[in-house]
Amino acid sequence: MKVFVVGAHGKIGKQLIRILSESSKHKVRAMVREAEQAHNFQSLGIETAIVNLEESVEKIAAGAIGCDAIVFTAGSGGHTGADKTLLVDLDGAVKTIEAAALAKIKRFIMVSALQAHRRENWKDGIKPYYVAKYYADKMLEQSNLTYTIIRPGGLLDSEGTGYISVAENISGGMISRKDVAKTIMSSLDEGNTFYKAFDLVSGDLPITEALKLL
Repeated sequence: MKVFVVGAHGKIGKQLIRILSESSKHKVRAMVREAEQAHNFQSLGIETAIVNLEESVEKIAAGAIGCDAIVFTAGSGGHTGADKTLLVDLDGAVKTIEAAALAKIKRFIMVSALQAHRRENWKDGIKPYYVAKYYADKMLEQSNLTYTIIRPGGLLDSEGTGYISVAENISGGMISRKDVAKTIMSSLDEGNTFYKAFDLVSGDLPITEALKLL
């Protein structure tokens, strides 16, 4: 499976690109915004497409042509305002969903946020971020794509354990970005994750085993 990673230069994206490039099962194409970012990946032998999420659906689709799956792990970042959150985390995600259909790609994994599906649990101060995630997730669920929505808890830069907990509702918890990336990769062809949305935190079960119990 060839995977188009949107948000490849982000912290989860970089982890995902690395483990996909080392995999014997999958190939990867990194979507980046700038030529310098593309050069950094290309120097490692990783295929790239230079596309900005604020560009057209057609440009995103052109970057993804020939891939079998899309992973959306892009984000506007904590230093931007609600306007960029709207343009990237919501409209950028929806345009990527539309681009998947245009590029005839059925498999789509969305990286969301813990409890994004429950308004009563949205954290004060970053509610625009949760709004963006909530509605992007809704649009994906209403599409004709074979989707998986992964809602990770608080993100850590630690090495990770390879052990997770997944469920429709988890009230809180943390997880390493590396374990999020591994969960994404394991979900790509795990049929038990198709058409499902779940919270993800560190836990007691190996990733592949936890996903089979969803």
